Amino acid sequence: MSIRVLIADDQAMIRGGLRLILEDQPDITVVGEASDGVGAVAEARRLRPDVCLVDIRMPRLDGIEVTRALAGPPNPLRVIVVTTFDLDEYVYGALRNGAVGFLLKDAGPALLVEAVRAAHNGDALVSPSVTLRLLRHVTAAARPTAARSTARLSARELEVVRAVARGRTNQEIAAELFISLSTVKSHLSGIQTKLGVRNRVEIAAWAWENRVVEGA
Repeated sequence: MSIRVLIADDQAMIRGGLRLILEDQPDITVVGEASDGVGAVAEARRLRPDVCLVDIRMPRLDGIEVTRALAGPPNPLRVIVVTTFDLDEYVYGALRNGAVGFLLKDAGPALLVEAVRAAHNGDALVSPSVTLRLLRHVTAAARPTAARSTARLSARELEVVRAVARGRTNQEIAAELFISLSTVKSHLSGIQTKLGVRNRVEIAAWAWENRVVEGA
């Protein structure tokens, strides 16, 4: 079964470029396009794609509102934010509203494809070049609440949280902590439940907000 993708961007050239990259993959099919936020929400609800690629700045409805509309209950869709602005405050808003990925438009075809596959598999991906810088930037003024929140996490879970906050993949976390991939996934599931977050992007944001990462 192909991964069904919707592309939402107000520039026809960008939509065309993303379509060419994705449809060059044997396991990905672009099922629809939208040129503004209202159209993106309508098409996504009509088509129910596996993954939605959403530009952060679009007419009528911006990427934050689109993400909030599509990634929230009762039937959430997987949304990846694609943007030119790596430190735009809007990006953080989109991630906090349920986006499962954040990519720069110049990230390259390989990372785009990887992000789509990760989202489809229930994972999340943020461009490695901006993960730490973005999270540090947008949480610089956050009020620490770690003393209260981290008490719910085990020592091992905190290690996993710190690794996620540094942009590590599940495979890298498993190698660093000398545990199996299934154990990493089990820890992530438990962490999400304890923290009340939806994905690894929100785990990373929580870690930086609460100063549980060394050097934060």
